[in-house]
Amino acid sequence: MKTEISTAAGFITRLLRTPGGIGDEQLRCFSESLQEALRDHYKHHWFPLMPSKGSGYRCIRINHKMDPLIGKAAGMIGLSHQRLFQLLPSELTLWVDPFEVSYRIGEDGSICVLYESPPPGLKTAKALESRNSCKEEWRIGRSSPSKNYNMMTVSS
Repeated sequence: MKTEISTAAGFITRLLRTPGGIGDEQLRCFSESLQEALRDHYKHHWFPLMPSKGSGYRCIRINHKMDPLIGKAAGMIGLSHQRLFQLLPSELTLWVDPFEVSYRIGEDGSICVLYESPPPGLKTAKALESRNSCKEEWRIGRSSPSKNYNMMTVSS
């Protein structure tokens, strides 16, 4: 659980890092506070033998409403919800599960894996073909493009 929580907190912290924004010491305190909040929140909801059990409970979600765990950690460093909404994506889903941490920015964005480890006893991890492209897009600051569907009507 420690690696997954550290990965999730590190990801959110990196999103908050902007030139001339929050100082390094504040970011460190935020990360530590978020990790502690996640550990407490997940304490009785972590099931390594059934990783998908409790996934919804462990999901960190911003959907024009701030996730309470992120809000709590931000409050510890004096960061307002208003400032959080300026720095973080308006729609972000972060799944923190045993052996995998993944995220999606926007409702139509690609799901990208930040961390993956095979469960104990398995020899290899599953292949993820889109992992590199998602990480590259995150590094250069883009979210996945939205899906535009064109509807065509056919009459006979």
